[in-house]
Amino acid sequence: MKDNFTYALNALLSDNREGGFSNHSSDPGGITNCGVTKLVWEEWVGHSVDEKAMRALTPAIVAPLYKQKYWDKVAGDSLPSGIDHAVFDFAVNSGVGRAAKFLQSAVGAAQDGAIGPMTLAKVAEKDQQKLVAAYNAARLAFLYELPIWETFRGGWARRVVEVTAEAAAMTK
Repeated sequence: MKDNFTYALNALLSDNREGGFSNHSSDPGGITNCGVTKLVWEEWVGHSVDEKAMRALTPAIVAPLYKQKYWDKVAGDSLPSGIDHAVFDFAVNSGVGRAAKFLQSAVGAAQDGAIGPMTLAKVAEKDQQKLVAAYNAARLAFLYELPIWETFRGGWARRVVEVTAEAAAMTK
């Protein structure tokens, strides 16, 4: 929904999700701050950056990146309230194409990884609360299968539970 980006971004950048700097040896993203990996940030700014530059990122600095590369790519402004939040969070955590395909699978649309009019129509036909639950259950099952699940399971499981509750509340 058009007005939900700021809420979804603030939830995403909370300390227990993507907030803060990290460089965990088991995280394939490597150096990350505010949920943005060094590689993604370098692509966004068009040049190499060092750790100091990554540490300097703030929510205000990364907000345009999140809007353009994630929210807009998953048609956040066109998705129903709550579904937008769940899909955006999954896109940031696991990729835009994957998040879109999981939504398409959940609603019985062609899984092309691009949320367009046909997917949106199928989403609109569904019970939004049930869709939030099914979508996030599929997301958690996907995360569980990743080789790094054991390392990150506590944070990932908590995150999916929190996003599910927030998104379900937003559908009302």
